[in-house]
Amino acid sequence: MEIPRNGFKRALLNGDRQVGLFLGTASPYIADMVAGAGFDWLLIDGEHGPNDLHTILVQLQVLAAYPVRPVVRVLDHDPARIKQLLDVGAQSLMAPMVENAQQAQALVRAMRYPPQGMRGVGTAMARAAHWNAVGDYFTEVERELCLLVQIESVTGLKALEEIAAVPGVDGVFIGPSDLAASMGHLGNPGHPDVKAAVADAIARVTAAGKAAGVFSADPAVAAAYGELGARFLLVGVDTLLLRQAAAALAARFTNGAGATGAAY
Repeated sequence: MEIPRNGFKRALLNGDRQVGLFLGTASPYIADMVAGAGFDWLLIDGEHGPNDLHTILVQLQVLAAYPVRPVVRVLDHDPARIKQLLDVGAQSLMAPMVENAQQAQALVRAMRYPPQGMRGVGTAMARAAHWNAVGDYFTEVERELCLLVQIESVTGLKALEEIAAVPGVDGVFIGPSDLAASMGHLGNPGHPDVKAAVADAIARVTAAGKAAGVFSADPAVAAAYGELGARFLLVGVDTLLLRQAAAALAARFTNGAGATGAAY
């Protein structure tokens, strides 16, 4: 049996633009529902979403039936949690709040076996190795792993070039919400100063030879960041899409407008 190929990493290397959606419901049913919607990648959120190892595993299993490319955002930089996520089959990880090159180097080490890293060996229990059915797993695995680091603070912006230069960092994702808070604009990622900082960061990441990514739920802003060179975009959140659609439908009826021509 061969190790699965990481389509997300290959798209980054090819310079392809990838458009994605947050998965924050911890629901394999919803993951299944949106997997065929046309997105290039889906981010299973283990930082703010109520996901744990089991819900992430089940969503990875569901998404394996589709060409969409899964990425998992980790809760923190804990090497033990990273090891578990890799063992259950995550190949692309996004790590939040990276503020210096040393943190990026530690994340790279957590994703690699000795002597290059510190990942523990347990392939007999690992879905990633198909429980030892992948005969060349140890020689192939690191080629298919992808690390995305998030820059979400003024401190991180100052160290951006050093972070991007770390071998094993495949992409740098700018988090506008936390960056806005760090810049004194809590709750306002659309502030002109924040947008200017994001645009500058995209240019600096690109100049460093790495893929830049960013999130915006505003289609116009997301498109603008794409034009500036962001290669992997998040343009929505499953929870927000569901709530907004539900609220809009409820408002249509509770405001007295009713529905015309609806078929039931």
